[in-house]
Amino acid sequence: MQESDSLKGRVVLVTGGGSGLGQALCSMLAGEGARVAVADIDERRARQLAERLQAEGGEVMGCVMDVGVARDVQDGLDAVVRRFGRLDAVVNSAGIDVTAPIGKLDADVWERVLRTNLTGPFLMAKLAKDLLSPGGHIVNVASTAARRAWPNASAYHASKWGLLGLSHALHAELRAEGLKVSAVIAGGMRTPFLLDRFPDIDVDTLQDPANVARAVRFVLTQPAETVVPEIMVLPMRETSWP
Repeated sequence: MQESDSLKGRVVLVTGGGSGLGQALCSMLAGEGARVAVADIDERRARQLAERLQAEGGEVMGCVMDVGVARDVQDGLDAVVRRFGRLDAVVNSAGIDVTAPIGKLDADVWERVLRTNLTGPFLMAKLAKDLLSPGGHIVNVASTAARRAWPNASAYHASKWGLLGLSHALHAELRAEGLKVSAVIAGGMRTPFLLDRFPDIDVDTLQDPANVARAVRFVLTQPAETVVPEIMVLPMRETSWP
């Protein structure tokens, strides 16, 4: 059994692992000796990051996964267990957003956002819980969009408020099975998620995704008798939070 304050040897699957926060998480985990599965819907991104981290000495695999498709999730989980022999933690980092007023938000777009941001973590928890090692951990990356709202983001808000509710419900439910569940509420980060869609955004109001990765490390390395159900990590100049 691994020491609670160390990531060395732990097997962690990260969804959305090929870019942004997911990439920062995979790099941090591999750098501290965890065995990492980079799961991403984009095969090229997943493979390239896995190869780079392997070249740096990490035990890393890439796997293609649409988190909103149960078969993809199950196949990915099975592949991780075949490769590493166990699964200790899952970090649900995959997320998408579509900026549009409700009058122009098509139903299929709404469902795509909810499927990725909310159904994905549900499927991951449902299908991973019986594979996780004793004391295993599910970490859900939420957002300040789960705490307040702004215009033209109804699907994103609905998904992230739902994810926070799901996370707390699973925390209450899975503790009896010896599993930990944590929500990490992340403020704005300097990642393609924001930078590609809002090229005029003031980057000085955003934080390095590596800082949020450190918060994930914090919840993953609590002693066995302790769980952090929720933590919030904000830039000092966060504009979407008072």
